[in-house]
Amino acid sequence: MFGHGRVFASCFDASDGLRSADRRRDSNKRSAIWGRGILGNAAKSNHSSKARRITRFDLARVVILAFVLISMAAFSEGQETRKVARVGFLDDVSPRNVPWLGAFERRLGELGYVDGRNLVIEFRTAEGHVDRLPDLAEELVRLKPDVIAHSGGPEGARALKQATSTIPIVLAAIEWDPVTGGVVAGIARPGTNFTGISALARELAAKRLELLKELVPRASRVAVLWHRPRAADQFRVLQEAAHTLKFNVVPLEMGALPHDLEGAFKTASREHADAVLVLGSPAFFSHRKRLAELALRHRLPTSFQRPAYAEAGGLMSFGTDVDDIMRRLADYTDRILKGGVPAELPIEQPSRFELVVNAKTAKKLGIPIPPALLLQANQILE
Repeated sequence: MFGHGRVFASCFDASDGLRSADRRRDSNKRSAIWGRGILGNAAKSNHSSKARRITRFDLARVVILAFVLISMAAFSEGQETRKVARVGFLDDVSPRNVPWLGAFERRLGELGYVDGRNLVIEFRTAEGHVDRLPDLAEELVRLKPDVIAHSGGPEGARALKQATSTIPIVLAAIEWDPVTGGVVAGIARPGTNFTGISALARELAAKRLELLKELVPRASRVAVLWHRPRAADQFRVLQEAAHTLKFNVVPLEMGALPHDLEGAFKTASREHADAVLVLGSPAFFSHRKRLAELALRHRLPTSFQRPAYAEAGGLMSFGTDVDDIMRRLADYTDRILKGGVPAELPIEQPSRFELVVNAKTAKKLGIPIPPALLLQANQILE
């Protein structure tokens, strides 16, 4: 019995072991299936979560990018608005289409300012009527430009000074002196809302008289054609230089337009003038050919400020390059638009001067050109 019992027991144990093994296999299988399910679900959940995270990140990135683009567009639009420079321009005599004003606008273009796009120029001219200058100055100030450029005489500058002490003003004092004209305190430190360029007109007027004496040594009586008030400074200095050089001066003063140029030359001949010196003024520029013709008709040597007069038939010219001065005026305008303070910007003065002699005119007048003057000349017109 015990033997059978042992066999039975062994069989029971074996059967139980098999069942246990089956249970373990089932359990392992369920565990494996459960594990795969959990891991699979976890992987799916992780993938889904990652996808959700990527989607949220992309959305956030799109929103931020859109915000940045909108902000940049608004900023750019604001910048474009601020970049439109408003420049007032006042002249006593000249229309806008004269060559030297073209030089001013071309230089602004080189500096990146385009009229009608990022630049507005409000141009005003008194057309030779000085009494209109105060009203024109006030009109420009009411427009509230960023800066006012002025290429006229002292009356226009003083009208602007009366109209505003805050708007920056850049001037090209081509025929007058801004210090003696009462506009600035000094050349090095203007001390006001004015700055710009002074063409040394007074000093050059005296030098031109010296050169005329060198070219026409026999001359002792000189007629001086000048435009009041534009060239009043020049005329005062010229009178002093004439006294030193032992010249007698015959004043030919021109006031309001139109000028009687033929009458002026008749007066010069009647007063036995040996030469005519024409002081700088834009009022004479459009009549340069007429002046040359009148001088030849009356057999009078002439001296002018700008090369264009000699090119038109005048005997000689000496002075600064006016186009270059107007380009420098544009440079100063640019400096003000970029934050420059006029009171701290010195009045600039030219360092280059040009002597032009018309040899053809000299020959017609029977005047030999001295070798020393030929050496000094920058240009001899044949």
